[in-house]
Amino acid sequence: MTSSPAARPCPLPRVVLVFGTRPEAIKMAPLLHALRVDGGFDVRLCVTAQHRQMLDEVLELFELSADHDLDAMTEGQSLNGLCARLLERLEGVLAAEQPDLVLVHGDTSTCAMASLAAFQRGIPLAHIEAGLRTGNLQAPWPEEANRRLTAVFATLHFAPTESARRNLLAEGVADAAICVTGNTVVDALQWMCRHLDELGWRPPAGPLGQLPEGAPVVLITGHRRENFGEGFEQICHALAELARRYPQVQFVYPVHLNPQVRGPVHRLLGGIANLQLLPPQDYRHFVWLMQRASLILTDSGGVQEEAPSLHKPVLLMRTATERPEAVAAGCVRLVGTDAVRIVDEVSRLLDDPAAAREMRSASNPYGDGLACRRILARLREYFGLAQGAPA
Repeated sequence: MTSSPAARPCPLPRVVLVFGTRPEAIKMAPLLHALRVDGGFDVRLCVTAQHRQMLDEVLELFELSADHDLDAMTEGQSLNGLCARLLERLEGVLAAEQPDLVLVHGDTSTCAMASLAAFQRGIPLAHIEAGLRTGNLQAPWPEEANRRLTAVFATLHFAPTESARRNLLAEGVADAAICVTGNTVVDALQWMCRHLDELGWRPPAGPLGQLPEGAPVVLITGHRRENFGEGFEQICHALAELARRYPQVQFVYPVHLNPQVRGPVHRLLGGIANLQLLPPQDYRHFVWLMQRASLILTDSGGVQEEAPSLHKPVLLMRTATERPEAVAAGCVRLVGTDAVRIVDEVSRLLDDPAAAREMRSASNPYGDGLACRRILARLREYFGLAQGAPA
Protein backbone atom coordinates (compact mmCIF):
# COMPACT_ATOMS: atom_id res chain seq x y z
CA MET A 1 0.00 0.00 0.00
CA THR A 2 2.77 2.43 1.00
CA SER A 3 6.52 2.20 0.97
CA SER A 4 8.99 2.42 3.83
CA PRO A 5 10.29 5.81 4.95
CA ALA A 6 12.01 7.50 2.02
CA ALA A 7 15.68 8.38 2.34
CA ARG A 8 16.62 12.09 2.36
CA PRO A 9 19.94 12.11 0.42
CA CYS A 10 19.81 15.85 -0.27
CA PRO A 11 18.53 18.92 1.57
CA LEU A 12 16.00 19.84 -1.09
CA PRO A 13 12.53 20.66 0.26
CA ARG A 14 10.35 17.58 -0.06
CA VAL A 15 6.90 18.13 -1.53
CA VAL A 16 4.24 15.45 -1.84
CA LEU A 17 1.50 15.88 -4.44
CA VAL A 18 -1.70 14.01 -3.63
CA PHE A 19 -4.50 13.37 -6.09
CA GLY A 20 -6.87 10.57 -6.96
CA THR A 21 -9.32 11.46 -9.73
CA ARG A 22 -9.03 12.02 -13.45
CA PRO A 23 -9.64 15.81 -13.31
CA GLU A 24 -7.10 16.25 -10.52
CA ALA A 25 -4.52 14.23 -12.42
CA ILE A 26 -4.99 16.27 -15.61
CA LYS A 27 -4.66 19.55 -13.73
CA MET A 28 -1.72 18.46 -11.57
CA ALA A 29 0.27 16.68 -14.28
CA PRO A 30 1.87 19.83 -15.75
CA LEU A 31 2.75 21.07 -12.26
CA LEU A 32 4.34 17.76 -11.32
CA HIS A 33 6.46 17.86 -14.48
CA ALA A 34 7.42 21.49 -13.81
CA LEU A 35 8.53 20.69 -10.26
CA ARG A 36 10.64 17.78 -11.43
CA VAL A 37 12.25 19.71 -14.27
CA ASP A 38 13.03 22.61 -11.94
CA GLY A 39 15.40 20.50 -9.88
CA GLY A 40 14.94 22.51 -6.70
CA PHE A 41 12.53 20.10 -5.02
CA ASP A 42 12.45 16.50 -3.86
CA VAL A 43 9.10 15.59 -5.44
CA ARG A 44 6.88 12.64 -4.50
CA LEU A 45 3.55 11.60 -5.96
CA CYS A 46 0.83 9.88 -3.96
CA VAL A 47 -2.27 8.75 -5.83
CA THR A 48 -5.32 7.60 -3.92
CA ALA A 49 -7.06 6.00 -6.93
CA GLN A 50 -10.39 7.46 -5.87
CA HIS A 51 -11.14 6.86 -9.58
CA ARG A 52 -9.07 3.83 -10.53
CA GLN A 53 -9.51 3.26 -14.26
CA MET A 54 -9.89 6.89 -15.29
CA LEU A 55 -6.91 7.92 -13.15
CA ASP A 56 -4.64 5.25 -14.61
CA GLU A 57 -5.34 6.43 -18.16
CA VAL A 58 -4.19 9.95 -17.29
CA LEU A 59 -1.07 8.72 -15.51
CA GLU A 60 -0.09 6.73 -18.58
CA LEU A 61 -0.84 9.57 -20.99
CA PHE A 62 1.26 12.12 -19.06
CA GLU A 63 3.96 9.52 -18.28
CA LEU A 64 3.56 9.80 -14.51
CA SER A 65 4.50 7.10 -12.01
CA ALA A 66 3.33 7.14 -8.41
CA ASP A 67 5.61 6.72 -5.42
CA HIS A 68 2.57 5.68 -3.38
CA ASP A 69 -0.66 4.16 -4.69
CA LEU A 70 -3.33 3.89 -2.00
CA ASP A 71 -5.76 1.98 -4.23
CA ALA A 72 -8.64 3.31 -2.15
CA MET A 73 -11.50 2.70 -4.60
CA THR A 74 -13.94 -0.09 -3.76
CA GLU A 75 -17.10 -1.21 -5.53
CA GLY A 76 -20.19 0.61 -4.30
CA GLN A 77 -18.12 2.84 -2.03
CA SER A 78 -19.84 5.41 0.17
CA LEU A 79 -18.35 8.83 0.72
CA ASN A 80 -17.84 8.15 4.42
CA GLY A 81 -16.21 4.81 3.74
CA LEU A 82 -13.94 6.37 1.11
CA CYS A 83 -12.94 9.22 3.43
CA ALA A 84 -12.13 6.81 6.26
CA ARG A 85 -9.85 4.73 4.00
CA LEU A 86 -8.17 7.84 2.60
CA LEU A 87 -7.41 9.32 5.97
CA GLU A 88 -5.99 6.09 7.36
CA ARG A 89 -3.82 5.34 4.33
CA LEU A 90 -2.60 8.92 3.93
CA GLU A 91 -1.36 8.80 7.52
CA GLY A 92 1.09 6.09 6.50
CA VAL A 93 2.35 8.03 3.50
CA LEU A 94 2.93 11.23 5.45
CA ALA A 95 4.65 9.34 8.25
CA ALA A 96 6.96 7.70 5.71
CA GLU A 97 7.75 10.77 3.64
CA GLN A 98 7.82 13.49 6.32
CA PRO A 99 7.33 16.17 3.67
CA ASP A 100 7.95 19.88 4.02
CA LEU A 101 4.78 20.63 2.04
CA VAL A 102 1.73 18.76 0.76
CA LEU A 103 0.09 19.94 -2.47
CA VAL A 104 -3.56 19.15 -3.15
CA HIS A 105 -5.97 20.17 -5.86
CA GLY A 106 -9.54 21.32 -6.05
CA ASP A 107 -12.47 19.89 -4.15
CA THR A 108 -12.51 16.09 -4.08
CA SER A 109 -12.66 13.76 -1.09
CA THR A 110 -8.98 13.08 -1.77
CA CYS A 111 -8.23 16.79 -1.50
CA ALA A 112 -10.17 17.24 1.73
CA MET A 113 -8.77 14.15 3.47
CA ALA A 114 -5.19 14.86 2.41
CA SER A 115 -5.62 18.38 3.80
CA LEU A 116 -6.92 17.06 7.11
CA ALA A 117 -4.17 14.43 7.31
CA ALA A 118 -1.48 17.04 6.66
CA PHE A 119 -2.95 19.42 9.23
CA GLN A 120 -3.10 16.74 11.90
CA ARG A 121 0.59 15.99 11.34
CA GLY A 122 1.55 19.69 11.37
CA ILE A 123 2.60 19.72 7.69
CA PRO A 124 2.10 22.93 5.66
CA LEU A 125 -0.43 22.63 2.85
CA ALA A 126 -0.69 24.29 -0.57
CA HIS A 127 -4.07 24.29 -2.30
CA ILE A 128 -4.16 24.45 -6.10
CA GLU A 129 -7.39 25.90 -7.57
CA ALA A 130 -8.27 27.57 -4.28
CA GLY A 131 -11.12 29.97 -3.64
CA LEU A 132 -13.89 28.60 -5.86
CA ARG A 133 -17.27 29.06 -4.20
CA THR A 134 -20.99 28.84 -4.94
CA GLY A 135 -22.01 29.80 -1.40
CA ASN A 136 -24.27 26.73 -1.25
CA LEU A 137 -23.03 23.60 0.54
CA GLN A 138 -25.51 21.50 -1.46
CA ALA A 139 -24.38 22.64 -4.92
CA PRO A 140 -22.08 21.14 -5.89
CA TRP A 141 -22.23 18.45 -3.24
CA PRO A 142 -19.93 17.45 -1.59
CA GLU A 143 -17.36 19.55 -3.47
CA GLU A 144 -18.31 22.90 -1.96
CA ALA A 145 -17.71 21.58 1.56
CA ASN A 146 -14.46 19.88 0.52
CA ARG A 147 -12.88 23.05 -0.85
CA ARG A 148 -14.03 25.16 2.11
CA LEU A 149 -12.52 22.62 4.50
CA THR A 150 -9.25 22.62 2.57
CA ALA A 151 -9.04 26.42 2.74
CA VAL A 152 -9.14 26.26 6.55
CA PHE A 153 -5.98 24.13 6.60
CA ALA A 154 -4.01 25.67 3.71
CA THR A 155 -0.85 27.72 4.16
CA LEU A 156 -0.62 28.71 0.48
CA HIS A 157 -3.70 29.34 -1.67
CA PHE A 158 -3.19 29.24 -5.44
CA ALA A 159 -6.31 30.95 -6.78
CA PRO A 160 -7.04 30.63 -10.51
CA THR A 161 -8.81 34.00 -10.83
CA GLU A 162 -9.25 37.35 -9.12
CA SER A 163 -12.80 36.31 -8.24
CA ALA A 164 -11.45 33.27 -6.37
CA ARG A 165 -8.95 35.52 -4.60
CA ARG A 166 -11.77 37.82 -3.43
CA ASN A 167 -13.66 34.81 -2.07
CA LEU A 168 -10.66 33.84 0.04
CA LEU A 169 -10.13 37.38 1.30
CA ALA A 170 -13.79 37.53 2.33
CA GLU A 171 -13.22 34.40 4.43
CA GLY A 172 -10.30 35.98 6.26
CA VAL A 173 -7.38 34.47 4.34
CA ALA A 174 -4.38 36.80 4.39
CA ASP A 175 -3.62 38.47 1.08
CA ALA A 176 0.04 37.41 1.36
CA ALA A 177 -1.05 33.74 1.45
CA ILE A 178 -2.87 34.02 -1.90
CA CYS A 179 -1.30 33.85 -5.36
CA VAL A 180 -3.44 34.32 -8.49
CA THR A 181 -2.08 31.98 -11.14
CA GLY A 182 -4.67 31.12 -13.78
CA ASN A 183 -5.87 27.54 -13.97
CA THR A 184 -3.43 24.68 -14.53
CA VAL A 185 -6.00 22.96 -16.76
CA VAL A 186 -5.17 25.54 -19.43
CA ASP A 187 -1.51 24.48 -19.21
CA ALA A 188 -2.56 20.82 -19.66
CA LEU A 189 -4.98 21.62 -22.48
CA GLN A 190 -2.43 23.66 -24.43
CA TRP A 191 0.11 20.85 -24.09
CA MET A 192 -2.38 18.29 -25.35
CA CYS A 193 -3.50 20.45 -28.29
CA ARG A 194 0.14 20.88 -29.36
CA HIS A 195 0.65 17.14 -28.96
CA LEU A 196 -2.34 16.33 -31.18
CA ASP A 197 -1.29 18.89 -33.79
CA GLU A 198 2.30 17.66 -33.92
CA LEU A 199 1.15 14.08 -34.39
CA GLY A 200 -1.69 14.96 -36.77
CA TRP A 201 -3.67 12.70 -34.46
CA ARG A 202 -7.16 11.44 -35.22
CA PRO A 203 -9.19 8.75 -33.42
CA PRO A 204 -8.53 5.24 -34.68
CA ALA A 205 -11.25 3.14 -36.26
CA GLY A 206 -14.29 3.09 -34.04
CA PRO A 207 -17.24 5.31 -33.15
CA LEU A 208 -15.27 8.57 -33.09
CA GLY A 209 -13.48 7.77 -36.33
CA GLN A 210 -16.86 7.22 -37.97
CA LEU A 211 -18.33 10.62 -37.15
CA PRO A 212 -19.63 12.09 -40.43
CA GLU A 213 -17.19 14.67 -41.78
CA GLY A 214 -18.54 18.17 -41.26
CA ALA A 215 -21.60 17.11 -39.25
CA PRO A 216 -22.41 19.30 -36.22
CA VAL A 217 -21.42 17.58 -32.96
CA VAL A 218 -22.95 18.19 -29.53
CA LEU A 219 -20.64 16.81 -26.84
CA ILE A 220 -22.32 15.81 -23.56
CA THR A 221 -20.86 14.97 -20.16
CA GLY A 222 -22.63 14.49 -16.84
CA HIS A 223 -21.74 13.10 -13.44
CA ARG A 224 -22.77 15.54 -10.68
CA ARG A 225 -24.14 13.85 -7.57
CA GLU A 226 -26.75 16.56 -7.06
CA ASN A 227 -28.21 15.60 -10.47
CA PHE A 228 -28.67 11.91 -9.56
CA GLY A 229 -32.25 10.74 -9.89
CA GLU A 230 -34.72 13.23 -11.33
CA GLY A 231 -31.96 15.46 -12.70
CA PHE A 232 -30.51 12.75 -14.93
CA GLU A 233 -33.97 11.62 -15.97
CA GLN A 234 -34.70 15.16 -17.17
CA ILE A 235 -31.35 15.43 -18.95
CA CYS A 236 -31.98 12.16 -20.78
CA HIS A 237 -35.48 13.21 -21.87
CA ALA A 238 -33.99 16.42 -23.25
CA LEU A 239 -31.28 14.56 -25.19
CA ALA A 240 -33.79 12.12 -26.67
CA GLU A 241 -35.94 15.02 -27.88
CA LEU A 242 -32.95 16.89 -29.31
CA ALA A 243 -31.71 13.83 -31.19
CA ARG A 244 -35.19 13.39 -32.69
CA ARG A 245 -35.47 17.08 -33.58
CA TYR A 246 -31.99 17.34 -35.16
CA PRO A 247 -31.25 14.09 -37.03
CA GLN A 248 -28.35 15.76 -38.89
CA VAL A 249 -26.55 16.49 -35.60
CA GLN A 250 -24.32 13.91 -33.92
CA PHE A 251 -24.79 13.77 -30.14
CA VAL A 252 -21.78 12.17 -28.44
CA TYR A 253 -22.01 11.21 -24.77
CA PRO A 254 -19.05 9.59 -22.96
CA VAL A 255 -20.96 8.12 -20.01
CA HIS A 256 -19.48 8.28 -16.52
CA LEU A 257 -18.88 4.91 -14.83
CA ASN A 258 -21.05 5.67 -11.79
CA PRO A 259 -24.08 3.31 -11.88
CA GLN A 260 -26.38 6.19 -10.94
CA VAL A 261 -25.36 7.85 -14.19
CA ARG A 262 -25.11 4.80 -16.42
CA GLY A 263 -28.49 3.40 -15.36
CA PRO A 264 -30.80 6.17 -16.58
CA VAL A 265 -28.60 7.10 -19.52
CA HIS A 266 -28.53 3.63 -21.07
CA ARG A 267 -32.17 2.94 -20.18
CA LEU A 268 -33.52 6.12 -21.76
CA LEU A 269 -31.02 6.82 -24.55
CA GLY A 270 -29.88 3.43 -25.82
CA GLY A 271 -30.53 2.69 -29.49
CA ILE A 272 -30.90 6.29 -30.76
CA ALA A 273 -29.13 6.39 -34.14
CA ASN A 274 -27.51 9.83 -33.89
CA LEU A 275 -26.73 9.64 -30.15
CA GLN A 276 -23.54 7.73 -29.37
CA LEU A 277 -23.18 6.44 -25.81
CA LEU A 278 -19.47 5.83 -25.29
CA PRO A 279 -17.35 4.69 -22.35
CA PRO A 280 -15.34 7.45 -20.64
CA GLN A 281 -12.72 8.75 -23.04
CA ASP A 282 -9.08 9.26 -22.17
CA TYR A 283 -7.83 12.84 -22.21
CA ARG A 284 -6.42 12.63 -25.73
CA HIS A 285 -9.76 11.51 -27.17
CA PHE A 286 -11.72 13.96 -25.04
CA VAL A 287 -9.67 16.97 -26.13
CA TRP A 288 -10.14 15.90 -29.75
CA LEU A 289 -13.88 15.66 -29.11
CA MET A 290 -13.96 19.15 -27.59
CA GLN A 291 -12.10 20.49 -30.61
CA ARG A 292 -14.57 18.75 -32.92
CA ALA A 293 -17.71 19.85 -31.04
CA SER A 294 -20.04 22.63 -32.14
CA LEU A 295 -21.20 23.08 -28.54
CA ILE A 296 -20.82 21.30 -25.22
CA LEU A 297 -23.58 20.32 -22.80
CA THR A 298 -22.16 19.45 -19.39
CA ASP A 299 -22.40 19.59 -15.61
CA SER A 300 -18.62 19.37 -15.23
CA GLY A 301 -16.36 21.83 -13.48
CA GLY A 302 -13.23 21.38 -15.58
CA VAL A 303 -15.03 21.56 -18.92
CA GLN A 304 -16.18 25.08 -17.98
CA GLU A 305 -12.48 26.03 -17.96
CA GLU A 306 -11.32 24.01 -20.96
CA ALA A 307 -14.05 24.85 -23.47
CA PRO A 308 -13.55 28.65 -23.41
CA SER A 309 -9.88 28.06 -24.29
CA LEU A 310 -11.13 26.24 -27.40
CA HIS A 311 -13.85 28.86 -28.10
CA LYS A 312 -16.66 26.34 -27.62
CA PRO A 313 -20.07 27.42 -26.24
CA VAL A 314 -20.98 25.64 -23.00
CA LEU A 315 -24.47 25.02 -21.65
CA LEU A 316 -24.09 24.11 -18.00
CA MET A 317 -26.64 21.68 -16.55
CA ARG A 318 -26.46 23.06 -13.02
CA THR A 319 -28.31 25.67 -10.99
CA ALA A 320 -25.14 27.30 -9.64
CA THR A 321 -21.47 27.41 -10.55
CA GLU A 322 -18.31 28.05 -8.60
CA ARG A 323 -16.79 29.35 -11.83
CA PRO A 324 -18.86 32.51 -12.45
CA GLU A 325 -16.16 34.14 -14.57
CA ALA A 326 -17.14 32.17 -17.68
CA VAL A 327 -20.82 32.98 -17.20
CA ALA A 328 -19.96 36.68 -16.84
CA ALA A 329 -17.76 36.51 -19.94
CA GLY A 330 -20.59 34.96 -21.95
CA CYS A 331 -18.95 31.67 -22.90
CA VAL A 332 -20.97 29.57 -20.41
CA ARG A 333 -24.73 29.67 -19.82
CA LEU A 334 -26.49 28.07 -16.85
CA VAL A 335 -29.45 25.97 -18.02
CA GLY A 336 -30.22 23.70 -15.05
CA THR A 337 -31.64 20.20 -15.54
CA ASP A 338 -35.18 20.99 -16.71
CA ALA A 339 -35.74 19.12 -19.98
CA VAL A 340 -37.70 21.92 -21.66
CA ARG A 341 -35.05 24.51 -20.79
CA ILE A 342 -32.22 22.30 -22.06
CA VAL A 343 -34.01 21.64 -25.35
CA ASP A 344 -34.73 25.34 -25.83
CA GLU A 345 -31.16 26.45 -25.12
CA VAL A 346 -29.51 23.81 -27.31
CA SER A 347 -31.99 24.54 -30.10
CA ARG A 348 -31.21 28.25 -29.91
CA LEU A 349 -27.51 27.63 -30.50
CA LEU A 350 -28.10 25.07 -33.26
CA ASP A 351 -30.65 27.27 -35.06
CA ASP A 352 -29.04 30.67 -34.60
CA PRO A 353 -25.42 30.88 -35.84
CA ALA A 354 -25.10 34.43 -34.50
CA ALA A 355 -25.94 33.31 -30.95
CA ALA A 356 -23.37 30.52 -31.13
CA ARG A 357 -20.79 32.85 -32.65
CA GLU A 358 -21.27 35.35 -29.81
CA MET A 359 -20.51 32.67 -27.21
CA ARG A 360 -17.49 31.40 -29.18
CA SER A 361 -16.01 34.89 -29.40
CA ALA A 362 -16.09 35.49 -25.62
CA SER A 363 -12.68 35.77 -23.98
CA ASN A 364 -11.29 32.95 -21.85
CA PRO A 365 -11.13 34.07 -18.20
CA TYR A 366 -9.07 31.12 -16.95
CA GLY A 367 -5.55 31.99 -17.92
CA ASP A 368 -2.79 31.91 -20.47
CA GLY A 369 -1.19 28.52 -19.87
CA LEU A 370 1.46 29.86 -17.47
CA ALA A 371 -0.20 28.84 -14.19
CA CYS A 372 2.42 26.22 -13.34
CA ARG A 373 5.22 28.72 -13.89
CA ARG A 374 3.59 31.11 -11.41
CA ILE A 375 2.99 28.35 -8.84
CA LEU A 376 6.60 27.20 -9.16
CA ALA A 377 7.90 30.74 -8.62
CA ARG A 378 5.81 31.15 -5.46
CA LEU A 379 6.95 27.79 -4.10
CA ARG A 380 10.59 28.76 -4.65
CA GLU A 381 9.91 31.99 -2.79
CA TYR A 382 8.21 30.13 0.05
CA PHE A 383 11.24 27.89 0.53
CA GLY A 384 13.75 30.70 0.05
CA LEU A 385 15.16 29.28 -3.17
CA ALA A 386 16.74 31.48 -5.82
CA GLN A 387 14.40 32.11 -8.71
CA GLY A 388 15.18 30.42 -12.02
CA ALA A 389 17.85 28.04 -10.69
CA PRO A 390 17.86 24.82 -8.71
CA ALA A 391 18.73 24.94 -5.04
